[in-house]
Amino acid sequence: MDALSDVLRAVKLNGAVFLDAEFRAPWCIAAQGKMARLLMPAAEHFIHYHYIVDGRCRAKVDSSAEILLQARDVVVFPHGDPHTMGSGLQLAPQRLAELLAAPKRGEVQLVEYGGDGEATRVVCGFLACDPRLCSPILSALPPLFRVTIRAGPSGEWLDSSIRQSVAEAASPRSGTDVILARLSELLFVETLRRYVEALPPGQTGWLAGSRDPLVGKGLALLHGRSAHAWTVDELAREVGCSRSVLAERFTHYLGQAPMRYLARWRLAIAADLLRSGSSPLGRVAEQVGYESEQAFNRAFKREFGVPPARWRRRDERAAPPSPQ
Repeated sequence: MDALSDVLRAVKLNGAVFLDAEFRAPWCIAAQGKMARLLMPAAEHFIHYHYIVDGRCRAKVDSSAEILLQARDVVVFPHGDPHTMGSGLQLAPQRLAELLAAPKRGEVQLVEYGGDGEATRVVCGFLACDPRLCSPILSALPPLFRVTIRAGPSGEWLDSSIRQSVAEAASPRSGTDVILARLSELLFVETLRRYVEALPPGQTGWLAGSRDPLVGKGLALLHGRSAHAWTVDELAREVGCSRSVLAERFTHYLGQAPMRYLARWRLAIAADLLRSGSSPLGRVAEQVGYESEQAFNRAFKREFGVPPARWRRRDERAAPPSPQ
Protein backbone atom coordinates (compact mmCIF):
# COMPACT_ATOMS: atom_id res chain seq x y z
CA MET A 1 0.00 0.00 0.00
CA ASP A 2 1.28 3.52 -0.75
CA ALA A 3 0.44 6.83 0.93
CA LEU A 4 -1.13 8.42 -2.16
CA SER A 5 -3.57 5.51 -2.53
CA ASP A 6 -4.45 5.73 1.17
CA VAL A 7 -5.30 9.43 0.96
CA LEU A 8 -7.25 9.05 -2.28
CA ARG A 9 -9.25 6.23 -0.69
CA ALA A 10 -10.04 8.35 2.35
CA VAL A 11 -11.11 11.53 0.55
CA LYS A 12 -14.11 9.89 -1.18
CA LEU A 13 -13.88 11.69 -4.49
CA ASN A 14 -17.22 12.37 -6.14
CA GLY A 15 -16.83 13.14 -9.82
CA ALA A 16 -19.01 14.39 -12.65
CA VAL A 17 -18.73 15.36 -16.30
CA PHE A 18 -21.00 18.23 -17.31
CA LEU A 19 -19.80 19.54 -20.68
CA ASP A 20 -18.80 18.24 -24.10
CA ALA A 21 -17.82 21.35 -26.07
CA GLU A 22 -16.56 22.16 -29.53
CA PHE A 23 -14.88 25.54 -29.64
CA ARG A 24 -13.76 27.08 -32.93
CA ALA A 25 -11.15 29.81 -33.25
CA PRO A 26 -11.30 32.56 -32.36
CA TRP A 27 -12.72 31.79 -28.92
CA CYS A 28 -12.11 32.51 -25.26
CA ILE A 29 -14.18 31.43 -22.26
CA ALA A 30 -14.02 32.27 -18.54
CA ALA A 31 -14.93 29.46 -16.12
CA GLN A 32 -15.99 30.34 -12.59
CA GLY A 33 -17.01 26.91 -11.28
CA LYS A 34 -20.69 27.81 -11.11
CA MET A 35 -21.84 24.51 -12.67
CA ALA A 36 -20.14 22.43 -10.01
CA ARG A 37 -21.75 24.41 -7.21
CA LEU A 38 -25.20 24.06 -8.78
CA LEU A 39 -24.82 20.31 -9.30
CA MET A 40 -23.37 19.56 -5.84
CA PRO A 41 -24.39 22.41 -3.49
CA ALA A 42 -23.34 20.55 -0.34
CA ALA A 43 -19.75 19.92 -1.47
CA GLU A 44 -17.03 21.83 0.36
CA HIS A 45 -14.32 21.80 -2.30
CA PHE A 46 -14.14 21.32 -6.06
CA ILE A 47 -11.26 20.22 -8.26
CA HIS A 48 -11.94 21.26 -11.87
CA TYR A 49 -10.45 19.65 -14.95
CA HIS A 50 -10.67 19.90 -18.74
CA TYR A 51 -9.68 17.07 -21.07
CA ILE A 52 -8.60 18.12 -24.55
CA VAL A 53 -10.08 15.48 -26.84
CA ASP A 54 -8.99 17.08 -30.13
CA GLY A 55 -7.29 20.29 -31.20
CA ARG A 56 -5.38 22.72 -29.01
CA CYS A 57 -5.90 25.80 -26.85
CA ARG A 58 -4.37 27.86 -24.06
CA ALA A 59 -5.29 28.18 -20.38
CA LYS A 60 -4.34 30.32 -17.39
CA VAL A 61 -5.35 31.30 -13.86
CA ASP A 62 -5.46 35.04 -13.11
CA SER A 63 -2.04 36.55 -13.76
CA SER A 64 -0.19 33.24 -14.07
CA ALA A 65 1.65 32.34 -17.25
CA GLU A 66 -0.56 30.71 -19.87
CA ILE A 67 0.03 27.10 -20.85
CA LEU A 68 -0.49 25.39 -24.21
CA LEU A 69 -2.83 22.38 -24.26
CA GLN A 70 -3.02 19.77 -27.01
CA ALA A 71 -5.07 16.64 -27.70
CA ARG A 72 -5.03 14.18 -24.80
CA ASP A 73 -3.77 16.78 -22.36
CA VAL A 74 -5.56 17.19 -19.04
CA VAL A 75 -5.44 20.55 -17.28
CA VAL A 76 -6.38 20.44 -13.60
CA PHE A 77 -7.35 23.34 -11.32
CA PRO A 78 -7.01 21.66 -7.90
CA HIS A 79 -8.05 24.70 -5.85
CA GLY A 80 -11.12 25.48 -7.93
CA ASP A 81 -9.73 28.81 -9.13
CA PRO A 82 -11.56 30.79 -11.84
CA HIS A 83 -9.68 30.37 -15.09
CA THR A 84 -9.62 31.32 -18.75
CA MET A 85 -9.24 29.08 -21.80
CA GLY A 86 -9.23 29.85 -25.48
CA SER A 87 -7.54 29.92 -28.85
CA GLY A 88 -6.15 33.28 -27.76
CA LEU A 89 -6.37 34.59 -24.22
CA GLN A 90 -6.09 38.22 -25.34
CA LEU A 91 -9.70 37.97 -26.57
CA ALA A 92 -12.63 39.19 -24.46
CA PRO A 93 -13.78 36.04 -22.60
CA GLN A 94 -17.32 34.72 -22.72
CA ARG A 95 -18.56 33.36 -19.38
CA LEU A 96 -18.96 29.63 -19.67
CA ALA A 97 -22.03 29.58 -17.42
CA GLU A 98 -23.86 31.85 -19.87
CA LEU A 99 -23.44 29.27 -22.64
CA LEU A 100 -25.09 26.50 -20.61
CA ALA A 101 -28.65 25.66 -19.67
CA ALA A 102 -29.65 24.95 -16.06
CA PRO A 103 -27.59 21.87 -15.15
CA LYS A 104 -29.07 18.49 -14.28
CA ARG A 105 -27.19 15.78 -12.41
CA GLY A 106 -25.98 13.13 -14.84
CA GLU A 107 -26.51 15.33 -17.91
CA VAL A 108 -23.65 16.21 -20.27
CA GLN A 109 -24.43 19.40 -22.15
CA LEU A 110 -23.31 19.82 -25.75
CA VAL A 111 -22.00 23.28 -26.63
CA GLU A 112 -20.63 24.82 -29.83
CA TYR A 113 -19.06 28.25 -29.60
CA GLY A 114 -16.62 30.51 -31.40
CA GLY A 115 -15.79 31.42 -34.97
CA ASP A 116 -15.15 29.31 -38.06
CA GLY A 117 -11.49 28.47 -37.52
CA GLU A 118 -9.62 25.51 -36.04
CA ALA A 119 -11.80 23.28 -33.83
CA THR A 120 -10.95 22.20 -30.29
CA ARG A 121 -13.07 19.62 -28.49
CA VAL A 122 -13.03 19.76 -24.70
CA VAL A 123 -14.69 17.56 -22.08
CA CYS A 124 -15.14 19.38 -18.78
CA GLY A 125 -15.77 17.96 -15.34
CA PHE A 126 -15.01 18.26 -11.66
CA LEU A 127 -14.48 16.30 -8.49
CA ALA A 128 -15.94 17.18 -5.11
CA CYS A 129 -13.95 16.27 -2.01
CA ASP A 130 -13.44 16.99 1.67
CA PRO A 131 -10.72 19.68 1.79
CA ARG A 132 -9.48 18.45 5.18
CA LEU A 133 -8.85 14.87 4.08
CA CYS A 134 -7.55 16.06 0.72
CA SER A 135 -5.28 18.68 2.31
CA PRO A 136 -2.04 16.64 1.98
CA ILE A 137 -2.52 16.49 -1.79
CA LEU A 138 -4.05 19.94 -2.34
CA SER A 139 -1.35 21.72 -0.34
CA ALA A 140 1.30 20.30 -2.66
CA LEU A 141 -0.35 21.33 -5.93
CA PRO A 142 -0.07 24.61 -7.90
CA PRO A 143 -3.14 26.59 -9.08
CA LEU A 144 -3.12 24.62 -12.34
CA PHE A 145 -1.07 21.87 -13.89
CA ARG A 146 -1.07 19.99 -17.16
CA VAL A 147 -0.43 16.30 -17.73
CA THR A 148 -0.56 14.41 -21.01
CA ILE A 149 -2.08 10.94 -21.19
CA ARG A 150 -1.05 10.39 -24.81
CA ALA A 151 1.46 7.69 -23.93
CA GLY A 152 0.85 4.30 -22.35
CA PRO A 153 -1.98 1.76 -22.29
CA SER A 154 -3.81 3.50 -19.42
CA GLY A 155 -3.94 6.72 -21.43
CA GLU A 156 -5.29 4.92 -24.49
CA TRP A 157 -7.97 3.22 -22.40
CA LEU A 158 -9.01 6.44 -20.65
CA ASP A 159 -9.19 8.37 -23.90
CA SER A 160 -11.37 5.80 -25.65
CA SER A 161 -13.56 5.35 -22.55
CA ILE A 162 -14.16 9.08 -22.17
CA ARG A 163 -15.00 9.49 -25.86
CA GLN A 164 -17.44 6.58 -25.83
CA SER A 165 -19.11 7.47 -22.52
CA VAL A 166 -19.58 11.14 -23.41
CA ALA A 167 -21.13 10.07 -26.72
CA GLU A 168 -23.50 7.74 -24.86
CA ALA A 169 -24.51 10.50 -22.44
CA ALA A 170 -26.85 11.90 -25.07
CA SER A 171 -28.74 8.60 -25.18
CA PRO A 172 -31.35 7.43 -22.67
CA ARG A 173 -29.22 4.50 -21.46
CA SER A 174 -29.23 4.25 -17.67
CA GLY A 175 -26.04 4.33 -15.65
CA THR A 176 -24.07 6.61 -17.97
CA ASP A 177 -23.75 9.32 -15.30
CA VAL A 178 -22.23 6.78 -12.90
CA ILE A 179 -19.73 5.65 -15.54
CA LEU A 180 -18.75 9.27 -16.26
CA ALA A 181 -18.35 9.97 -12.55
CA ARG A 182 -15.99 7.01 -12.16
CA LEU A 183 -14.08 8.03 -15.27
CA SER A 184 -13.62 11.50 -13.76
CA GLU A 185 -12.11 9.93 -10.67
CA LEU A 186 -9.88 7.58 -12.68
CA LEU A 187 -8.72 10.44 -14.90
CA PHE A 188 -7.77 12.52 -11.86
CA VAL A 189 -5.90 9.63 -10.22
CA GLU A 190 -3.99 8.87 -13.42
CA THR A 191 -3.22 12.58 -13.88
CA LEU A 192 -1.98 12.83 -10.30
CA ARG A 193 0.20 9.75 -10.66
CA ARG A 194 1.86 11.16 -13.76
CA TYR A 195 2.31 14.55 -12.11
CA VAL A 196 4.12 12.91 -9.17
CA GLU A 197 6.33 10.85 -11.49
CA ALA A 198 7.39 14.02 -13.31
CA LEU A 199 8.32 16.04 -10.21
CA PRO A 200 11.94 17.27 -10.31
CA PRO A 201 14.43 15.75 -7.84
CA GLY A 202 14.67 18.85 -5.63
CA GLN A 203 10.91 19.26 -5.17
CA THR A 204 9.44 19.33 -1.66
CA GLY A 205 5.86 18.95 -0.42
CA TRP A 206 3.62 16.01 0.39
CA LEU A 207 3.55 14.54 -3.12
CA ALA A 208 7.33 14.66 -3.45
CA GLY A 209 7.62 13.20 0.06
CA SER A 210 5.35 10.29 -0.84
CA ARG A 211 7.89 9.39 -3.52
CA ASP A 212 10.85 9.47 -1.10
CA PRO A 213 11.67 5.90 0.10
CA LEU A 214 11.78 6.80 3.81
CA VAL A 215 9.02 9.40 4.00
CA GLY A 216 6.82 7.43 1.62
CA LYS A 217 7.07 4.30 3.77
CA GLY A 218 6.49 6.33 6.92
CA LEU A 219 3.38 7.95 5.44
CA ALA A 220 2.03 4.58 4.30
CA LEU A 221 2.47 3.17 7.82
CA LEU A 222 0.80 6.17 9.47
CA HIS A 223 -2.12 6.10 7.06
CA GLY A 224 -2.46 2.35 7.16
CA ARG A 225 -2.59 2.24 10.98
CA SER A 226 -3.61 5.76 11.92
CA ALA A 227 -5.23 4.69 15.22
CA HIS A 228 -2.11 2.85 16.39
CA ALA A 229 -0.24 4.37 19.36
CA TRP A 230 2.77 5.34 17.26
CA THR A 231 5.98 6.76 18.64
CA VAL A 232 8.75 8.24 16.51
CA ASP A 233 11.11 5.45 17.66
CA GLU A 234 8.71 2.69 16.58
CA LEU A 235 7.93 4.37 13.26
CA ALA A 236 11.65 4.86 12.54
CA ARG A 237 12.35 1.19 13.29
CA GLU A 238 9.62 0.04 10.88
CA VAL A 239 10.78 2.47 8.21
CA GLY A 240 14.36 1.28 8.65
CA CYS A 241 16.21 4.43 9.68
CA SER A 242 17.15 6.41 12.77
CA ARG A 243 14.70 8.64 14.59
CA SER A 244 16.71 11.74 13.69
CA VAL A 245 16.89 10.88 9.99
CA LEU A 246 13.15 10.24 9.82
CA ALA A 247 12.35 13.51 11.59
CA GLU A 248 14.70 15.40 9.26
CA ARG A 249 13.18 13.84 6.13
CA PHE A 250 9.60 14.57 7.24
CA THR A 251 10.49 18.15 8.08
CA HIS A 252 12.29 18.60 4.76
CA TYR A 253 9.39 17.38 2.64
CA LEU A 254 6.31 18.09 4.76
CA GLY A 255 7.45 20.96 6.99
CA GLN A 256 6.38 19.09 10.13
CA ALA A 257 7.42 16.20 12.35
CA PRO A 258 5.91 12.71 11.88
CA MET A 259 3.76 12.82 15.04
CA ARG A 260 2.42 16.27 14.20
CA TYR A 261 1.47 15.03 10.76
CA LEU A 262 -0.26 12.00 12.30
CA ALA A 263 -2.19 14.17 14.77
CA ARG A 264 -3.56 16.39 12.02
CA TRP A 265 -4.48 13.42 9.84
CA ARG A 266 -6.34 11.76 12.73
CA LEU A 267 -8.32 14.94 13.34
CA ALA A 268 -9.20 15.25 9.65
CA ILE A 269 -10.56 11.69 9.79
CA ALA A 270 -12.45 12.55 12.98
CA ALA A 271 -14.05 15.61 11.35
CA ASP A 272 -15.24 13.40 8.48
CA LEU A 273 -16.64 10.79 10.91
CA LEU A 274 -18.49 13.50 12.85
CA ARG A 275 -20.01 14.88 9.68
CA SER A 276 -21.00 11.60 8.06
CA GLY A 277 -22.04 9.48 11.06
CA SER A 278 -23.77 9.49 14.42
CA SER A 279 -21.27 7.57 16.56
CA PRO A 280 -20.78 8.86 20.13
CA LEU A 281 -17.79 11.16 20.58
CA GLY A 282 -16.01 8.54 22.69
CA ARG A 283 -16.27 6.04 19.85
CA VAL A 284 -14.97 8.56 17.31
CA ALA A 285 -12.05 9.36 19.62
CA GLU A 286 -11.23 5.65 19.88
CA GLN A 287 -11.47 5.13 16.11
CA VAL A 288 -8.86 7.80 15.41
CA GLY A 289 -6.44 6.74 18.14
CA TYR A 290 -7.20 8.83 21.24
CA GLU A 291 -7.17 7.07 24.60
CA SER A 292 -9.75 9.40 26.15
CA GLU A 293 -12.61 11.58 24.97
CA GLN A 294 -11.16 14.49 26.96
CA ALA A 295 -7.83 14.34 25.11
CA PHE A 296 -9.70 14.12 21.81
CA ASN A 297 -11.85 17.14 22.70
CA ARG A 298 -8.79 19.24 23.53
CA ALA A 299 -6.92 18.28 20.36
CA PHE A 300 -9.96 18.82 18.15
CA LYS A 301 -10.62 22.26 19.58
CA ARG A 302 -6.98 23.28 19.06
CA GLU A 303 -7.19 22.25 15.41
CA PHE A 304 -10.67 23.48 14.47
CA GLY A 305 -11.42 26.18 17.05
CA VAL A 306 -14.54 24.48 18.45
CA PRO A 307 -15.17 21.25 20.40
CA PRO A 308 -16.24 18.21 18.34
CA ALA A 309 -19.83 18.25 19.66
CA ARG A 310 -20.29 21.84 18.49
CA TRP A 311 -18.63 21.02 15.18
CA ARG A 312 -21.13 18.24 14.58
CA ARG A 313 -24.12 20.44 15.44
CA ARG A 314 -22.86 23.22 13.19
CA ASP A 315 -22.30 20.78 10.35
CA GLU A 316 -25.78 19.29 10.76
CA ARG A 317 -27.33 22.77 10.58
CA ALA A 318 -25.36 23.56 7.42
CA ALA A 319 -26.33 20.34 5.64
CA PRO A 320 -29.06 20.61 2.98
CA PRO A 321 -32.30 18.70 3.53
CA SER A 322 -32.38 15.15 2.24
CA PRO A 323 -34.34 14.67 -1.00
CA GLN A 324 -37.83 13.27 -0.48
